[in-house]
Amino acid sequence: MEIGNLENHAQSEPMEESQAQISHLALDIGGSLVKLVYFSQNSEDDSSKSNVQVSNGNKGAAVIEGKLQFVKFETAKIHDCIDFIKSKQLRLTGCQHNGASANEECVMKATGGGAYKFADLFKEKLGVCLSKEDEMDSLVAGANFLLKSVQDEAFTYMDGQKEFAQIDQDNLYPYLLVNIGSGVSMIKVDGPGKFERVSGTNVGGGTFWGLGRLLTKCKSFDELLELSHRGNNRVIDMLVGDIYGGTDYKKIGLTSTSIASSFGKAISDNKELEDYKPEDVTRSLLRMISNNIGQISYLNALRFGLKRIFFAGFFLRGHSYTMDTIAVAVHFWSKGEAKAMFLRHEGFLGALGAFMSYEKHGFDNLMVHQLVQQSPICASHGGDKTHSPADSELNDNPSIDCSLCLS
Repeated sequence: MEIGNLENHAQSEPMEESQAQISHLALDIGGSLVKLVYFSQNSEDDSSKSNVQVSNGNKGAAVIEGKLQFVKFETAKIHDCIDFIKSKQLRLTGCQHNGASANEECVMKATGGGAYKFADLFKEKLGVCLSKEDEMDSLVAGANFLLKSVQDEAFTYMDGQKEFAQIDQDNLYPYLLVNIGSGVSMIKVDGPGKFERVSGTNVGGGTFWGLGRLLTKCKSFDELLELSHRGNNRVIDMLVGDIYGGTDYKKIGLTSTSIASSFGKAISDNKELEDYKPEDVTRSLLRMISNNIGQISYLNALRFGLKRIFFAGFFLRGHSYTMDTIAVAVHFWSKGEAKAMFLRHEGFLGALGAFMSYEKHGFDNLMVHQLVQQSPICASHGGDKTHSPADSELNDNPSIDCSLCLS
């Protein structure tokens, strides 16, 4: 989508009340999580320049300043999401798009399989019609938007060191987008609206959650991640050193601490599942899945000659061990030639892409002119409860200061 710049800010006539109340909303309803993005207008105290003229050829347009807010819910608890939308009165959004009357259809943008699965539920509970956007289109649009428009969005992480990546806007494409949700999609992005899903794997976040729940009795994804913090995968994983008497296999470049077989020690140990600590089981499972995603991703980047690999999706959760494992896998298999990069709003690409589609379909001629500053606060706004994981280490899914143009 076209990104303009806010320049030469000038006060104009106050907006009408109906315009000031607009708060756009979009959903990405996946197999495991519901991701929600909505725009909240700044309060009067924070928006002395809330209505400005812009120098992008659309002079005189009303510009509302505010924040993009990010919230997530478990899909199994989708009624909590619906209650949240009710409490925020966000369901009024669609009714206000083109001055719709109470008799006209209210529309809410949505992507993901749940946009089809739960369409009737949203109609029944909120009286809104879910306007469905293609999942891959939305993922790529969300990624492109963040990489082009938000400062300090992409970063590398290895050996405990986080470094923000400077993205060359003229040299962004092509890149590989690896979205790790319940499963994994690997998408070669050649430009705005130009992409191809080149690979994927069914071993992703849903695998970690499902197997982890069976093996440890943990009820939530975040509980599994928290448990893995305390684990030691070497108790269960068979290492090269276990096979070579504690030494490296130098001829092929494997150190003694390299994993030869995930869960391999369980073959020879005279133990049952209950004899292993749940935290060690969880750590080994997380390491196995992360390693494989990193390796498969690099092999696909190599296949197409791509040097930039961006990882996204709520499997990551800003979790240092997960990101480090993926980054090390990419570094190892590429011999240091490729780098894994991560996104601060990793889990909201689809929802952001659906949000961007309001402009594409002519709702209020919505245009986001500039997103340049990430607010330090999390998904909540004005003291509202955040639904982000409490143990998220590096990615707090901060709100983003932005402006919406209504012409």
